[in-house]
Amino acid sequence: MERSLRREFLNSPNAITLVRIAMIPVILWFTYHESRVDSFIAAMVYAVTGMTDFLDGWLARKKGLVTVIGKFLDPLADKLIVMAALVMLVHLGRVAAWVVIVVMAREFIITGLRTIAMSEGVVIAAGQEGKSKTAFQLAAITFLLLHYQYPVDAIFFTFDLDANRVGTWLLYISLFFSIWSAWNYFASFVRAVYRPRPAQKTEAEERAPEARRQAE
Repeated sequence: MERSLRREFLNSPNAITLVRIAMIPVILWFTYHESRVDSFIAAMVYAVTGMTDFLDGWLARKKGLVTVIGKFLDPLADKLIVMAALVMLVHLGRVAAWVVIVVMAREFIITGLRTIAMSEGVVIAAGQEGKSKTAFQLAAITFLLLHYQYPVDAIFFTFDLDANRVGTWLLYISLFFSIWSAWNYFASFVRAVYRPRPAQKTEAEERAPEARRQAE
């Protein structure tokens, strides 16, 4: 049992997930030290960490390395990275606290519903709005970590990009998709778990048609 557990932890998909979790203190350290260079490093580390989210799952499916530990670690890593970054951004005054409360509430609700659905033998697939939420959330937090204004030299004009403002608007968009996906998931949960189920026939009722045929 111990050897099997060690092997699961050390396979390549789970190793990538563990590295993603290990990057959380790095992101927080560079975010806390507010300078243009540190903010840029924090944003780049977060973006790379977020974009490798699909890599561990893809490797697990491709190499047949889907494990119980992986099923636990992968969604846990996603939530830890997002929540840690958002809490630090609230601490630095870059994000309103109510936004983080809504995001956390949504995650707790979805996790609870998913657990109940699995106990009922029901699997509810994630919708497209959930994927949109994840994409906008990744972009939003990356820009919020950048924070400062950056001059952009386009081909025909130049302008100053306010990373914090762009990140704030992207976060509000991700919040819209977050609430929408939670509502759709809840509706799917109600339909799947509480849908009317055909009543099971008793043994006597099942034998009745055969008895009538024999009587005829």
